[in-house]
Amino acid sequence: MIIVDKKLEELEERGTPIRVGMIGAGFFAQGVALQFNTASKGMQLVAISNRTVSNAIKVFEKAGVKDVEKIEYQKTLDAAIRKGKTCVTDNPSLLCESNEIDVIIEATGDIQFGAEVVFAAIQHNKHVVVNAELDGTVGPILKKYADLNEVIFTDIDGDQPGVIMNLYRYLKGVGIEPVLCGNIKGLHDPYRNPKTQEEFAKKWGQNPPMVTSFADGSKISFEQAVVANATGMRVGKRGMYGPTVTPQTSIEEAIKAYPDEAFTVEGGIVDYIVGASPGPGIFIVGTCDHLLQQHYLKLYKMGEGPYYCFHTPFHLCHFEVPNTVARAVLFNDATIAPKGIPKVEVVAVAKKELKAGDKIDGIGYYMIYGICENADVVQAEELLPLGIAGGCILKSDIKKDSVLTYKDVLIPEGRLIDKLIREQREYFKVAGSEKKKSALI
Repeated sequence: MIIVDKKLEELEERGTPIRVGMIGAGFFAQGVALQFNTASKGMQLVAISNRTVSNAIKVFEKAGVKDVEKIEYQKTLDAAIRKGKTCVTDNPSLLCESNEIDVIIEATGDIQFGAEVVFAAIQHNKHVVVNAELDGTVGPILKKYADLNEVIFTDIDGDQPGVIMNLYRYLKGVGIEPVLCGNIKGLHDPYRNPKTQEEFAKKWGQNPPMVTSFADGSKISFEQAVVANATGMRVGKRGMYGPTVTPQTSIEEAIKAYPDEAFTVEGGIVDYIVGASPGPGIFIVGTCDHLLQQHYLKLYKMGEGPYYCFHTPFHLCHFEVPNTVARAVLFNDATIAPKGIPKVEVVAVAKKELKAGDKIDGIGYYMIYGICENADVVQAEELLPLGIAGGCILKSDIKKDSVLTYKDVLIPEGRLIDKLIREQREYFKVAGSEKKKSALI
């Protein structure tokens, strides 16, 4: 977004930066802080909240910020920010409620906790930058809350859904109709767990369950659900097609592994491919019916048509998070956000034989993984969303690779995430139109 940099330079020159608060101090948050404090103009990361405050301090220190003030009270935080101080706290509510913060970045990756933070931030008129897991679970209803409060709800640029959406908007703008929005993966094994991913996680300083969620397909399912709900696309089949090709096969050649019907679904589909190059980029298959435009596309080395493959060879995650913040604040533009009725959800599947009485451990662990399914099917069959499965108690034995349903579990009481799921189902009519009036909490 080239136009963004000039606006940020103006803010930098005026000394009126966008003020950002971040929740979380893990691997991803570390990269975000580094980017804000070393490369971004016209924006300031003024505060981090984390359960362990010492980790928040370390994140700032690694970003080159040495003078950090530990805060316990709202008035103290607001006064410190006004004085240009950099702050840390173990209380996320202070950031959500502060009048001195414009945007909240939820960087924990946790769905239940993230829902509470994002909901509170929206209620206090903050733009919110969210993780794909939360967006893919209750993004549509949280987007409605954001609309009511006239703030932006968005997932990030730099991560694959945001990069897909950038290319999607570009192609629509030049007259190409996307029919498949895809994600390129190097590995997919639904039975991976924190033990199998421990060495890789240690090498890169990451959390084993988070790494597992990438390997077992849960993360990509959330990412593609986010894309589907932002574009109105669906999945061609439960779990997506997800063909595997010979490593380093060019994406232009690799898309031939899809069945012909993948390109003809009304409204288009989201999907992924394993092994193609360039990974870990993204791709979109688009079509153009105009014969003269097809002539030009052939001249420009895009192939014979009528289906054309476009791709972005990389995604840089934390490097581009400030772009998302700037677009939200300066232009009221979400990088990627639900457009209305949910189209795709992520449901929980058993990684192994599960027993009645077991407490489900959650995303990226030993018991379940996630796959995409069309929202109307999810609701008709009462399938259990992956985002609320953690903490549920099994009422019956479950066979390996079986999709869990609501009938299979006891759901803990009092969780906001469950209230939001119910409200999302009530507010949207999957087979019809949105309600005219809010049924919001």
